[in-house]
Amino acid sequence: MIKITALCAILTFSISTQVYSQEIIEDIDTTTKEEAIAVNDTVAVAIDSVKQPFQKIKIDGVAAVIGENVILDSDVDIAYQQLVSEGVSIADVSRCELAGSLFETKLYAHHAIQDSIIVKDAEVNSMVDQQLNYMTNELGTIDKVLKFYKKDNLSDFKKELFEINKSNRLSEQMRGKIIQDIEITPEEIREFFDDIPEEERPLFGTEIELAQIVIEPEITEEEEQKVIDRLNQFREDIVENGSSFATKAVLYSQDPGSKSTGGKYTLDRQTNFAKEFKDVAFSSQEGEVSEPFKTDFGWHIIKVDKIRGEEIDVRHILLIPDVTRASIDKAKKKIDSLRASIVSGSIDFKEAARKFSDEKETREDGGQLLNPTTGDTHFELTKIDPILYDQVSKLKTNEVSLVIPDQDRQGRKKFKLITVLNRYDEHIADYSKDYLKIQELALRKKQIDAIREWQNEKIMDTYIKVNGEYRNCEYSGNWLKK
Repeated sequence: MIKITALCAILTFSISTQVYSQEIIEDIDTTTKEEAIAVNDTVAVAIDSVKQPFQKIKIDGVAAVIGENVILDSDVDIAYQQLVSEGVSIADVSRCELAGSLFETKLYAHHAIQDSIIVKDAEVNSMVDQQLNYMTNELGTIDKVLKFYKKDNLSDFKKELFEINKSNRLSEQMRGKIIQDIEITPEEIREFFDDIPEEERPLFGTEIELAQIVIEPEITEEEEQKVIDRLNQFREDIVENGSSFATKAVLYSQDPGSKSTGGKYTLDRQTNFAKEFKDVAFSSQEGEVSEPFKTDFGWHIIKVDKIRGEEIDVRHILLIPDVTRASIDKAKKKIDSLRASIVSGSIDFKEAARKFSDEKETREDGGQLLNPTTGDTHFELTKIDPILYDQVSKLKTNEVSLVIPDQDRQGRKKFKLITVLNRYDEHIADYSKDYLKIQELALRKKQIDAIREWQNEKIMDTYIKVNGEYRNCEYSGNWLKK
C-alpha cells in the first residue's frame, strides 16, 4: 500500500539513495575484456585486448570497479565533503550509502558510453568553473578550498571535478534515455489511483495561483554611457597598452561567477548563456577584444583566449549601470499609483500587468506565475519559497499585497505587487479534481520501475568488483550477483 510518505518518495525521480548489493567476482575468465580489470591493491587495466597490449596500473584505495570505471576511496570522501559544504546533515548518511550511489552513477555512465551518448567537454568545464567559483565564495580563497578537500594543487582537483561532473552528466542522460519513451494511459492512471486504499490516499496541501506586477527603476542614458565609456577605457588599455584582461576582470568585473578566475568561461553554442553574449563570442577571432555590448545582465567586453573547434575559452568583464535615487523614487510612485487603481477597481490586476509590468516572462499572461518545479500554475503553500510564503500566505483571493521591495539579479532595487488568483484548500486526493497530480505520480512510479528493472538487468551484464570495507555493506540490490 502506498502511503503519503511513499508517494512523496515517488516524486523524487532519482533513485540514487537506493543502493544495491555489492558484487565480488572471484573467478575471472582471462579471455574477455572485462576481466582485464583486476582489483586488489593493484588494478590491471586492458584498454583493448585486441588493439593494445595489457597494462598494469598501480592504484591505492580502490573501492570498486564498475565496467571500465574505477571508484576510489577518495571519491567517497569527496562525496561526503560535498554534502558538508552544501550544509547537508550527514548524521544519517553512511559511507555504504554514498558508495552505493557512486556505483549507480558509474553503472549508468558506463552504459551511456556504450550507447554513444556524448557529453561535451565545454559543458563539463563550465560546470567545474561554476563549482570552483561557488566553493571559493563559500570558503574565501582557493587555497582554503584545496585544504578543505585535502588536495595538493588546483590542476589535479579540477581534473577530479571534471571526471565527477562528466560521469554525473552521462548518468543523467542515460536515465533520461531509459524513460524518454515511457508514457502512461488513462487506464493505468485509474488503476494506480484505485490501488490506493481510500483511507491511505494522499493529502494535498493548500494550493494557490499567483500573479505579480514588477516595476523596475529606469536606467538613465547617462548611467548607461558611464559604463560604456569605462569599458572602452579598459579595452583601449588592453589593446593599445598590453594590459592584462584577466587582471582587469579580477579588479573590476561585477560578475561574481567569473571574477575570481579573471572572467574566464569555456562554452560552446549549446551552453546556456545569453544569446547576445554567445553571438559576440563566436563571431570574434582568437585574441580579439570586443566592443562593449549589452545583455540582460549589464554591459560586457569579451576577449577570446582560445578556439578549439566548437569550443572556445573566453574572458569577459561585466559592468552594471547604477540606478539613480530619482529613478527609484519614480518607480515607487508608479507602483503606488498602480496599486491604488487596482484596489479601487478602476483597472483589473491582469490588465495592469499586461500594460505596465516590466517582467517580460509573465507580462503577456497577466503576470501569472508558473511553478518552476511542476511547470503548472499551482503552488503548494507549504512548499513555496519562505520569503514568498510570508508575502502571500495571508492574502485572500483577489486581494492585492502591499508594495514589496525586491532586487533584480544584479542587486538593483525593484518593486512588485502580488495577488492570489485562486486558492484550493487542503483536501484528500480526488481523482477528478487532482487528475494531473495523480497522473504525475503514476508516471513517476512507472519510470522508477523501468529504471529499477534496467539497473538490475545491467548489473548482471556488467563487470563489477567491490573491495575492502564495501564488501560488508548491506544494499538493497544485487551487486554480488547472488
